[in-house]
Amino acid sequence: MTIANWTILGACMLPVVTMGLAKAASLSLPDRKARYDNNHPRDWEAKLTGWQARAYAAQNNGFEALPLFIAAVILAQQAHADQGRIDLLALSFIGIRIAYVAAYLANIGTLRSLIWGAGLVTNIALLAMA
Repeated sequence: MTIANWTILGACMLPVVTMGLAKAASLSLPDRKARYDNNHPRDWEAKLTGWQARAYAAQNNGFEALPLFIAAVILAQQAHADQGRIDLLALSFIGIRIAYVAAYLANIGTLRSLIWGAGLVTNIALLAMA
């Protein structure tokens, strides 16, 4: 399995980890009603504020970014493009997504948007190889 294929798994797990941070942090809250409720997760998500609400939004954006990234990697590989370059771009995308989540959690909107654009450019570069 190629490095790029492994990055697909990483990209799929990143939204889960992002929201996992918010869920784990809520478990230490003194108010039981503010803690993550596995029986009613949608109700809990609707009440989020601050960085935890941003983590939820970042999770959603992570899921939204998956189809283009997965398609771009697969199409570039099916076209027998240079695997080293595919791997480099795919790893770059993962790094970009981690930076995106960090900017989102830190509430730095302009930087977050620029980072998002870098992720899009990375996907376009992969598609251009196909």
